[in-house]
Amino acid sequence: MTQPLKRAFLSGNAAVARGAWEAGVTFAAAYPGTPSTEILEYCGTYDEIDAQWAVNEKTAMETVIGACYAGARSLCAQKHVGLNVAADPFFTVAYTGVNAGLVIVSADDPGMHSSQNEQDNRFYARMAKMPMFEPSTSQEAKDMTVAAIKLSEKYDTPVMLRCTTRISHSEGIVELGERLQASERQFERNMEKYCVLPSNAKKLHVKVEERMKKLGEFGCECTWNRIEDGNRKIGIITSGISYTYAREIFPDAAFLKLGFTNPLPINLIKKFAEMVETLIVIEENDPFIETEVRALGLKCIGKDRIPICGELSPDVIHESLKELAAKPLPTLINRHAEAIPVRPPVLCPGCPHRGVFYTLRKLDCTVTGDIGCYSLGAFAPHNAMHTIVCMGASITNALGVEKAMKDKIHGKLVAVLGESTFIHSGITGLIDTVYNQGRHVTMILDNSITAMTGHQPNPANGKTLKGKKTTTLDLEALCRACGVVNVHTIDPFDLKQVETTLKEALKDEKPSVIIARRPCFLLKDYKPKIRLVSINRDKCVKCGLCWKLGCPAIEVSPVDGKTVINSTLCVHCGLCASVCKPGAITQAREE
Repeated sequence: MTQPLKRAFLSGNAAVARGAWEAGVTFAAAYPGTPSTEILEYCGTYDEIDAQWAVNEKTAMETVIGACYAGARSLCAQKHVGLNVAADPFFTVAYTGVNAGLVIVSADDPGMHSSQNEQDNRFYARMAKMPMFEPSTSQEAKDMTVAAIKLSEKYDTPVMLRCTTRISHSEGIVELGERLQASERQFERNMEKYCVLPSNAKKLHVKVEERMKKLGEFGCECTWNRIEDGNRKIGIITSGISYTYAREIFPDAAFLKLGFTNPLPINLIKKFAEMVETLIVIEENDPFIETEVRALGLKCIGKDRIPICGELSPDVIHESLKELAAKPLPTLINRHAEAIPVRPPVLCPGCPHRGVFYTLRKLDCTVTGDIGCYSLGAFAPHNAMHTIVCMGASITNALGVEKAMKDKIHGKLVAVLGESTFIHSGITGLIDTVYNQGRHVTMILDNSITAMTGHQPNPANGKTLKGKKTTTLDLEALCRACGVVNVHTIDPFDLKQVETTLKEALKDEKPSVIIARRPCFLLKDYKPKIRLVSINRDKCVKCGLCWKLGCPAIEVSPVDGKTVINSTLCVHCGLCASVCKPGAITQAREE
């Protein structure tokens, strides 16, 4: 796809994809994860890039490594915790190096907008001894992606591009460039380079250390790391989105803006420190830069004043360093003075997961949970999820609980995860359960899509990232192949079937799997038959059974305390009619 426009308004994620296209990337792979998801979706809009969703981050990483070995400029993207899953090949490719250029994107999530932790993945680059760029604007996100491919091939190394939520999702004007035509490269059989046997790895490690010394020199000379002179009473070292915030609070200060942050430009840092009176290091989360600055024997203000937890913002920086700031910022600070009403997260109207969690709570099950839309089952009114650790951990957590409690928990223990998560990292847990004679029930909530990250296809729905039809994974056959004898498939809107099947499975002396299958109500091509729900408020006795569903369309009248159905939200799934014992809520039958 050609792009005749010279400028465009792009998010950071779109800019990374554009940079990949301009750099001549021909292959990209990822598993969706906020805030990185859109990178691959945008890559998929370019005809020249073969972009694919992988079943997890490890397989994505290994695939792009193979592609770069074989001569294709490649990109792998994941959110910060996704890199945990891909860590094994990530560390190894730093030893082997590349053939064609390879960019590895880590999108961190300071403030945990959609994540289970706040880890700072800059330390991954340091541990792997891999060069790293950190953009502070959409323009830099694009340009650094191009630069990373060039650097990768020049120094025979993968290059990490570290973004954060605000960079990934903020938009800005970007100057566009033309696509670079990469020289053709072929796969070369080179056992000493690509086979990381101990004898080879020892030699490769020496090369890595030599490479890092050269990259350290590059960091002191490259345009990505620059001194922006100003009032030298205050000198600020910063990178990424923190640079943008710090510039707003200290417009007249001297800055050392770092865009290439691993290895850090030691000599440039020393030079800058000598120029200024008071040295400040401003960075989100961990003291990645500050630790190195202090190790050089330089005094600085850093995490002793600036929060280590949560996102930074102009007002957070101002509040932390207000006696040094050029001027007060009342408009920024005062906006937080007003109380903002809390809106608790809820499952969407018509969500096929709702009836499952209603039943799990009704049966008072202990539920080990997982990462996905269904994580909301942990909140009121369901309160039906009791552990959430990471992708795929629900099944193995359940096995561990079972091993600890033995017969005390039998008949009450259920592991819950989605079909995409099951494919991602739940299959091995199910095999582990069968192999080690677990007895708990595993519920796979199959809503035909990877919904939480924005409706990305997966192997269970038979479509690729680019919309092509492909083989649809047979979950029932897969579970049986893992050794599970009792595999049940149910409609989660049929509450009687859900309860009866769950009770039966909980009695089993061997592990059971229940696949609750119904598409996400928000799927564009899903058109369920509508059976209109109506309510006779004269019959409502305010028993509260329908309220326990937690459906946003079910409201309580402030006048008489009876149930009211919000017609603008109701999608007529009929769950409320199923639980209404007085018969106040009914659903028209299909003719």
